[in-house]
Amino acid sequence: MADLQPSAVGTSSNSSGTSSNPRFTPVSYDQDSDSLASGPAKSPIGPLRVETNFDDHPDVGDPLSDLENEYNTSAELEGKFRQGGSAPRYTSEEESEVVKRFDRRLVPFLALLYLLAFLDRSNIGNAKIAGLQEDLQLSPSQYEWLLTAFYITYILFEWMTLMYRLVPPHIYISLCVCGWGLIASFQCLATSFWGLVVLRALLGITEAAFGPGVPFYLSLFYRRHELAFRNGLFISAAPLATSFASSLAFLIVKFSSDGPISPWRTLFLVEGFPSVVVAVFAWFLIPDSPGQARFLNRRQRMVAQQRLEENTVDYQQSYGSRFNWREILKTASDPKAYMAAFMFFSCNVAFSSMPVFLPTIIKDMGYSSLQAQALSAPPYLVAFVVVLLTAYASDHSRSRSTYLIAHALISSIAYLAIALTGHFHSHLSPALHTFIRYICVYPATAGFFSAITLIITWSMDNRVEKEGKGASIAILNIIGQCGPLLGTRLYPQSDGPWYVRGMATCSFFMIVVAVLALAMRILLQRMNRAVADSTYTIVEQAGPVERGEERDVLMGGGRRDDLEHSTGDKRLVYII
Repeated sequence: MADLQPSAVGTSSNSSGTSSNPRFTPVSYDQDSDSLASGPAKSPIGPLRVETNFDDHPDVGDPLSDLENEYNTSAELEGKFRQGGSAPRYTSEEESEVVKRFDRRLVPFLALLYLLAFLDRSNIGNAKIAGLQEDLQLSPSQYEWLLTAFYITYILFEWMTLMYRLVPPHIYISLCVCGWGLIASFQCLATSFWGLVVLRALLGITEAAFGPGVPFYLSLFYRRHELAFRNGLFISAAPLATSFASSLAFLIVKFSSDGPISPWRTLFLVEGFPSVVVAVFAWFLIPDSPGQARFLNRRQRMVAQQRLEENTVDYQQSYGSRFNWREILKTASDPKAYMAAFMFFSCNVAFSSMPVFLPTIIKDMGYSSLQAQALSAPPYLVAFVVVLLTAYASDHSRSRSTYLIAHALISSIAYLAIALTGHFHSHLSPALHTFIRYICVYPATAGFFSAITLIITWSMDNRVEKEGKGASIAILNIIGQCGPLLGTRLYPQSDGPWYVRGMATCSFFMIVVAVLALAMRILLQRMNRAVADSTYTIVEQAGPVERGEERDVLMGGGRRDDLEHSTGDKRLVYII
């Protein structure tokens, strides 16, 4: 069967400079069925299928070459190569097992780290009503600056997302975790406003180096239609951490009120120091790449690499490879990156304000400090479940905008209901307006947590190169994390106990999220139609192909499968 070799697309070099070029081989289809026939092509040029020939350089940089020493029998080698021995092959059961291993061993541990990070970030809201404001004699303005100081450095150091491509992740993540654990613990030693401001600023640096880059790190292990649920598992640690913080704060305040140190100091110490201990485990448990995961056996590591079409044997080799600055510039000039960033900005206005102000808001509804700590937990437990269900449904349907728009609108309506109830509280009984305001907290929090998950995932879905994914996350966070600069100032003490202005502002920005998501959906739909029309014309020239078959080729199943190879250009079908 003759090979036709147009210009190579999506080829990548290994560490020795060799490459594997995709080849397009004519195949034929039986006239009575859609199955692939083994006979010769019906015409000199027919439908094309992609083969990747690894025989040109069998010894250099090939993760499969090592496997031949381990798998000697025909049964063991079955599935290793396609017919003709030209391309690696694995079964769907093997791939499923690899994904399950990552789901059990990698994602939960990263979620634990993010839980600890978000716990150390947001527990200042619980510390405030546990005596922090009185002991340090903080004015309302000074308390707002404590919140803002964290986000100023968090924004300034968003560029550190790209460090995941330059430093081995197990080293980088471990240092970040240990750093924020120590700084969060040192907050218990603060004796003045300025000392606490410095510590909050340092905490922002260490957390900026970790959290924003984790979705990019996960994209090295999962295909794009698998990412939303895994990002959901990771980000859902935020509402879980807030719920845990409220429950833990309730216990700490209750049992340490007569202790040797103030309850808020105990709170910072108890919630901060565990991160230092977990950092030791991170050093050994975090893999640098799919091919270096210790919890996978040798063949599973090969499958993990090949299913994402990783051509480097290990991640460390890619550190020394040429950094694709062109892809970064391309992402920086893409309007879609900024649409996602402004969605993130708008959503962060609510995301940053509610977790740190909810205990105060509930206390101002007429509850005691202990009751407010306890009542702050349930809304975040509900949000935790909703985030996971939304992310799973989004991956299953391969759709982002539908769920994003729905959650943004629901959250906006809930915020608006709280604002209107506060504005017209004189016309309602105390029991009724308290009930409405508290119940509406549930859809408001579930909405913006789910929206955050989908925005982060969507911003990377439609990028192929690692540098593009990293750059999109950096742009997303540099612009998006400016939202907390506004969000942390939405609920001044002078606006209590109704906080109408803050609630109305959050309602407005969640509407902005919905509008931008709708605009992004329309833009991507038009781009997909343009790609489909262009590709259909080219395929027609090569031979007759059914429209349904063309769509199957375009949609694909993996990161590289979503590329149209026939023209020598990277043609990505965008997830909408």
